[in-house]
Amino acid sequence: MDVLSLRSYDYILPKELIAKYPANPKENAKLLVYNRRDKNIIHSNFWNFANFLPQDTLLVFNDTKVIPARFYGKKVLKDSKISQQGAKIEALFHKELESNSYLLQCKGRLKEGERIAFVGNIIAEIIKDKGMGFKEVRFFEVADGVLKPLKKEKFFAFLEQYGHIPLPPYIKRETKIQDREDYNAVFAKHLGAIAAPTASLHFSEGTFNALTQNFKHTYVTLHIGAGTFMGVSVDNILEHKIHKESFYISQESQQKISEATHITAIGTTATRVVEYFGLTGYGRGECDLFLHLPNKPLLTKALLTNFHLPKTTLLMLVASFVGLEEMQRIYKEAIKEKYRFYSYGDGMLIL
Repeated sequence: MDVLSLRSYDYILPKELIAKYPANPKENAKLLVYNRRDKNIIHSNFWNFANFLPQDTLLVFNDTKVIPARFYGKKVLKDSKISQQGAKIEALFHKELESNSYLLQCKGRLKEGERIAFVGNIIAEIIKDKGMGFKEVRFFEVADGVLKPLKKEKFFAFLEQYGHIPLPPYIKRETKIQDREDYNAVFAKHLGAIAAPTASLHFSEGTFNALTQNFKHTYVTLHIGAGTFMGVSVDNILEHKIHKESFYISQESQQKISEATHITAIGTTATRVVEYFGLTGYGRGECDLFLHLPNKPLLTKALLTNFHLPKTTLLMLVASFVGLEEMQRIYKEAIKEKYRFYSYGDGMLIL
């Protein structure tokens, strides 16, 4: 079995196992516990999560918060007044590029120089076509019929008021107000992600408080981008260029991670930050670490994660902990036992 072949990371998932909503209560989600020492699998749930953890472990949480980054407008007709609008445009905010310049992913045909009108007298102008639906845009507000550059704080206030939580494309339903709560961890703090660190979604306020009272813990921040869902398209996974995501680790967290004898990462993003810090010593920057079998984690000894899409770097990260054949065995077992998959699905603890 070729660990570098993309085909090795493929599997078939029955559609009915894709979770559309989270478990309620959160702790009712199933938990598959895999012990690397004896390759044993235990089927449990999140009510028992703490019972499986080594007492001396340091829990590392990613405290990013998901932006309501998906929003809708209408194309402004050429040579018309702003009030004359055409086709509906769906936009997904990715990141700020520079002052009043942002990267959006847009559904709908748009050329450089064209404009989109949004509620609240907000206008976006396409500055540059970046390809693959990505556009560099500038935002303006209409005041007394005049376009004025939109300040950063007003742009994010606009998203907060009118934006929708950007549920992943495999969740085939409309977003609901409840998703603003469900698609963020109870400890989410720093706004900047457009996808959730989904392993963290399994903890209610009560369970999280119990964990932090009984185990050493710390936080890192990695703002997850849409690239986390992008599949690998090259046959040899080493040729894949992984996406970059901004991260930050406080001095206190750096010290805790450096001194820890055992680390349990709550999610793949926390893992990547911990390992990137271990390799580079950097406490902030752009993380582009690709963990896979030829590039295994060094600091992280245990991982809590959800069940991931086939042919993704997330699945390759899981394989870097357990090996390719064991990863395939675990996923077959999870499908047989009807675990719920992906962002709102069940979880797996690798020890």
